[in-house]
Amino acid sequence: MKNKIKKFNRNNIVNIIITLVFALIAYYFVLPPINLSAPAFWTFMFIVYGFYLLLSFTSLVGFASGNGNVNTLKLSKGFKIMLSIIPIGIGLILIINFILSPLFNSKSYASRIKINEGKDFATEVKPVDFSRVPLLDKESTQKIGDRVMGEMTDLVSQFTVSNLYTQINYKDSIVRVTPLEYAGLIKYFTNRDEGITGYILVDSTNGKANLVRLEKGMKYMPSAIFNENLTRKLRFSYPTEIFGDYSFELDEEGNPYWIVTTIKYSGVGLKEEISGAIIFNPITGESKKYDVEEIPSWVDHVYNANLILSQVNDWGLYNGGYWNSIFGQKNVVATTTGYNYVAQDDDIYLYTGITSVASDESNLGFILTNMRTKETNYYLIPGAEEYSAMASAEGQVQQMKYNATFPLLINLNGKATYLISLKDNAGLVKMYAFVDVQNYQKVVVTDANEGIIKAKDNYLKNNNQINNETSLESEVIIKNIYTVMIDGNTYYYFSDNQDKKYRVSIKINEQVLPFIKIGDKVKIKYVQLENINEITNLNF
Repeated sequence: MKNKIKKFNRNNIVNIIITLVFALIAYYFVLPPINLSAPAFWTFMFIVYGFYLLLSFTSLVGFASGNGNVNTLKLSKGFKIMLSIIPIGIGLILIINFILSPLFNSKSYASRIKINEGKDFATEVKPVDFSRVPLLDKESTQKIGDRVMGEMTDLVSQFTVSNLYTQINYKDSIVRVTPLEYAGLIKYFTNRDEGITGYILVDSTNGKANLVRLEKGMKYMPSAIFNENLTRKLRFSYPTEIFGDYSFELDEEGNPYWIVTTIKYSGVGLKEEISGAIIFNPITGESKKYDVEEIPSWVDHVYNANLILSQVNDWGLYNGGYWNSIFGQKNVVATTTGYNYVAQDDDIYLYTGITSVASDESNLGFILTNMRTKETNYYLIPGAEEYSAMASAEGQVQQMKYNATFPLLINLNGKATYLISLKDNAGLVKMYAFVDVQNYQKVVVTDANEGIIKAKDNYLKNNNQINNETSLESEVIIKNIYTVMIDGNTYYYFSDNQDKKYRVSIKINEQVLPFIKIGDKVKIKYVQLENINEITNLNF
């Protein structure tokens, strides 16, 4: 009997050793953080412990079957206790998370992000600079990048293009940058000594793209394997850190870096927050962790969009307490379903609309969030939500069946305005649309070949938003008059008895313009442009 129990104990020691070997091998591939607040850590531990239980159960069955008259009841009771550890552990995690849930901590959830309310859009958001407006969305940028890669005959068979395309400020331009990646396992082994020798840079304003070749290749990449894999290299350097999103960025000298955010939780996986960022050099493998307030200013992406939207939604949902979020829902708001990025100064901002939980087709206002610092401003501008504006733009050229991109929010002449690109089925930008945020029926579309400045001018002229500070007043006698239809809008062109030429939109005075005729004297206000005088007001 004693010999058999000793044999069972020896088997148990062997099971522990096998489990430890299994855990080490699994850790090399799964790479969970050694952090009690990380869900991935507990999942890994339960899997390893489950593997140990399986070995123990196999040993117990084998011992019992060869036992003869030996009583194994005591051993089976011990196994049942071991088996209960997993559900007990899961139960404890659920209890802790329930205590830390919004039911008891709604105010802390609402305050995850500080919203600066009462901001004035016209004065605090800089007027749009069309030389730095990202007119190309990610989808269009990917098509350009793939085309550039296809022209590189020496690289196209060895590497693929990553679909990251991070939007950054780079040398006073708005660009998207993405690295090349190994095109499979065999290509990794044939190219690993040299590494990945380039990245693709696409100007988001004019679409110019090029492949930047590096003197030394990038070795630590997501597509690399073994110890050169990016995640594995980071995990072995920072075993306790919980990693968030990875972004690929450039410093002002064009050197590539991986920006890897680090996360902290409350409880297990609750109330995600950014604790800092690791700046990792993919060429040398060197890295440095920064606290949030110490991150260099050239880094554009620290807070990811989903985290920002989650925190803003918690602010809008729990500001009045947990029960108000369910029943009364007084002053409960939420973000709209889409977002975009705008550039201001040397930073990238996320913008999205704020709407009521009734999910109607209007916005209460907008937020702009600095993706590096998380500073968030709320601008109270009631108007059309983004998808209504997109539908309005598509409706102007419905016969073309173009698809609208998610709008950019810009300050145009002191007014919040949507800028939308209209693309064909091939993903090419064919037209630009400007839509008034507060009245989405004010929309003007212009052929993209005419350029964004021409599109802006057409919109301002159509909506009588020309700068009136330089306007002149006069009384003129109509000598000739013609009507022309442009982009679905009626314009009147006429000359006076001194052969000066004028243009005026029907929207300026739709009750008078249809009835004017040759020989009529009219009072006008106008702005002198290069080839014609643009009328901003007209009466008999």
